[in-house]
Amino acid sequence: MPRTILIVDDEKNILVTLSRALEVEGYEVEVAGSARLALRRLQQRPIDAILMDVKMPEMDGLEALEALKAGGFRQPVIMMSGHGTIDTAVQAVRNGAVDFIEKPVSTARLLVSLENALRMRALSDHNAELRREAALDQELLGSGPAMKRLRSRIAKAAPSEGRVLITGENGTGKELVARAIHAGSPRAKGPFVKVNCAAIPSELIESELFGHERGAFTGAVAARKGKFELADGGSLFLDEVGDMPPPMQAKLLRVLQEGEFERVGGDATLRVDVRVIAATNRNLEAMVEAGDFREDLYYRLNVVPIHTPPLRERKEDIPILVQRFLEDACERNNRRHMRIDPEAVERLGRYEWPGNVRELRNVVERLVILSDGECIEAADVEDLMPTPSARRGRSGAARSLYRPGAELRTLVAEAERAIIAAALAEHGGNMSETARALGLERSHLYKKCKALGVDRSASTH
Repeated sequence: MPRTILIVDDEKNILVTLSRALEVEGYEVEVAGSARLALRRLQQRPIDAILMDVKMPEMDGLEALEALKAGGFRQPVIMMSGHGTIDTAVQAVRNGAVDFIEKPVSTARLLVSLENALRMRALSDHNAELRREAALDQELLGSGPAMKRLRSRIAKAAPSEGRVLITGENGTGKELVARAIHAGSPRAKGPFVKVNCAAIPSELIESELFGHERGAFTGAVAARKGKFELADGGSLFLDEVGDMPPPMQAKLLRVLQEGEFERVGGDATLRVDVRVIAATNRNLEAMVEAGDFREDLYYRLNVVPIHTPPLRERKEDIPILVQRFLEDACERNNRRHMRIDPEAVERLGRYEWPGNVRELRNVVERLVILSDGECIEAADVEDLMPTPSARRGRSGAARSLYRPGAELRTLVAEAERAIIAAALAEHGGNMSETARALGLERSHLYKKCKALGVDRSASTH
């Protein structure tokens, strides 16, 4: 698949010249006449590397590097300038650039720089994949019967091409199971692409899955590949598939049946080779009976069913999970190796863990951060664990949200507004971090803030 390079420069002749040079070498090229436009381009389609001028109006290249870092963009950036100095080059590298090229740009020099940058990106992605595989071992840790059954089912499902439906409560590791299936499959070297069906507005999900052509709708300034195209040759993970709107269920069924689709606003029929792995925390059988989920789609997805057990059903694994989380939390928080008293572990085992493994990991990290000594005692656990009254309070939270006479959509909007505002406060107004924490695309969070009237004046990203 051709690599896509984004060229950012306010001089049109530079954009034309460099675009032609790169296209001759087999690259796909996107162009932007300003740094702000480049940031929008990055949200619209996948970019492999960025070639950016230093001197530009409004936002210069050095400021753009800071914005890229703040936005969580990981593409390698090569800076170029016709007025370059040693100080500028040093500052660019400090800000995250991988190389600095003087204008007029030598095509040979540029191609070598791009090749090196893309090789570094591939190595970084490979290392990230190794870290994810290590995380799989961590999250799927356990020697009890439930985890043995889960690992056995994963081992049987992975080598096949059958679609997999993963069910289980939040925090039980459904995405990690999906990644383990992909990693153990013949598609392991292909892409693993995740879509959170619950986090995408219903009016955008078709474009997200199938892509769109330029001009397909307001704001579609360029053609964009959808997740199905990006997952070609690999696996597509449809998380929270039970939240998919009914009209999209029909379109998804067609792709599963025929392996083809059209981009939004396009006429060309596209075919892809994708293995679909779906997950949900809902009871799809009950939704089928209620008419909320298509029966034919359910059977198409549910070829190989896998259930991730809640932590309360495998409490024998809590000691080994606690020890692993303790070691990791000490390393992350620069604490000397801490111990945990067996009685403290026993206290952790009494809790029902409604948030499952994710909640246990958070509690252990909280204990590491807040404990004074080198040993976590039972009393430390008691101080941090929710009391029975607090747990009852959780169940009463829904009752406190209800207001007689108010429509459901009004109550939901009020709850969403409060949650987003609280998340923004938690992350210091950083929109990128808040979006990641809530499982949203940053652009979708901006739209929600605008639609719900959330004050994001504290946001600087």
